Amino acid sequence: MNILELMMKRKELIPLIAFVSVAGFGAISMGLYSLSKSDVIINKRKNPEPWENVNPNKPQKLITINQKWRPVEELQKVRKLTK
Repeated sequence: MNILELMMKRKELIPLIAFVSVAGFGAISMGLYSLSKSDVIINKRKNPEPWENVNPNKPQKLITINQKWRPVEELQKVRKLTK
């Protein structure tokens, strides 16, 4: 039996199929969006220390409100000493 035939026979399944489809699409799109963020590591061998390449001007959260970034002085001193 075809999905469309089943939906025409039982009209109460239409909202259920719509909600499940929207939820599945949302889950897949959120997963793909999360993979594009810089804090997700897919290949550790290519980039073993990804936190060194984080752009401070680009927000790292899903929603960022009033983010102002300032470098931490102690970390800058340590970074200069270790290079």
